[in-house]
Amino acid sequence: MTTRNEYVEHLKENLDKWNTDIARWEAKAKVARTDMQIEYEMQLEALRKHRDSAMEKMKEIQASSGEAWKDMVGGADAAWAAMREAFDKATSHFQK
Repeated sequence: MTTRNEYVEHLKENLDKWNTDIARWEAKAKVARTDMQIEYEMQLEALRKHRDSAMEKMKEIQASSGEAWKDMVGGADAAWAAMREAFDKATSHFQK
């Protein structure tokens, strides 16, 4: 198993990538047709919600003491899996 710091760094790298993707899609949504803007915004809202949840899990792990972070990994992994799934769905949608 990795250390807490390695795990958090991995999570931060994913968040940075996701934030970059969200920013790119937000820019794309601004120039889209009105009907497409609504679809973009719905997808983006779901992504933001999952991102915020994943970020909270990461903060909890960062704030945990000693070995307690290992008990939180399951919940964090579930939040990150949901985020990955939402990103995959959005990526497929935005590439149309």
